[in-house]
Amino acid sequence: MTATAPSAPVSPAGPRTILVVEDETSIAEAVATRLRSEGFVVHLAADGPSGVRSCHDLAPDLVVLDLMLPGLDGLDVCRAIQQERPVPVLMLTARDSEADLVEGLATGADDYLTKPFSARELVARVHALLRTVERAASLPPVPTDAPTPVALGDARLDPVTREVTTPAGIVHLTPTEFDLAVHLAHDPRRVFTREELLETVWGYPAGGGTRTVDSHVRALRRKLGNDVVRTVHGVGYAAGTESAGTESAGTESGGAA
Repeated sequence: MTATAPSAPVSPAGPRTILVVEDETSIAEAVATRLRSEGFVVHLAADGPSGVRSCHDLAPDLVVLDLMLPGLDGLDVCRAIQQERPVPVLMLTARDSEADLVEGLATGADDYLTKPFSARELVARVHALLRTVERAASLPPVPTDAPTPVALGDARLDPVTREVTTPAGIVHLTPTEFDLAVHLAHDPRRVFTREELLETVWGYPAGGGTRTVDSHVRALRRKLGNDVVRTVHGVGYAAGTESAGTESAGTESGGAA
């Protein structure tokens, strides 16, 4: 991996800290080397239990988390660390099953990379996740003309408090899931392509990782109900139920949810 000039976001307390939880030494060292070259402070953990302990002790700004770990798998690690405090999680997985990816997102992961992945893509995902969290953290005091809550299915999303309520109660969405839901809800009649959503919600360049969008849509449906997002075949996604459009339900070519 080729080192580049440090460009990591710097908080008032210093450079951002990233915890990498990965049991394959070669992958862990390669990831750490690249992230350090970007200016991040990186710590390593080689199994699930030490990952949970390190997250508690270090309070990192972001966690890069392998799905398959000894002692405690990545899903259980993600649940444990999210229960203590919200932290953005980028999950690494050798599996390519949508069920596994959706389950990872449902436990609190914000994004995923399927092995093998490029160092460039890893860095882009890390920066995008941190930007999302920073935007949420830097919201100004609520003005008198603050954005009003929006609806997505039966869910009520408050852009100011970032709280999601449904008839069943409050639902936890990851920062990325929340931004995706609000983006769709703000323009419910519009159909967004995956590329548009990647650029607007994730801040990714066009053409990278469109399956990330599909998995997050599945996660939203799992948490908020199948009626929150409809698939428009051959195009992308829009707010509403499948029956709201002329397209039939199902999976379009290219992996739509």
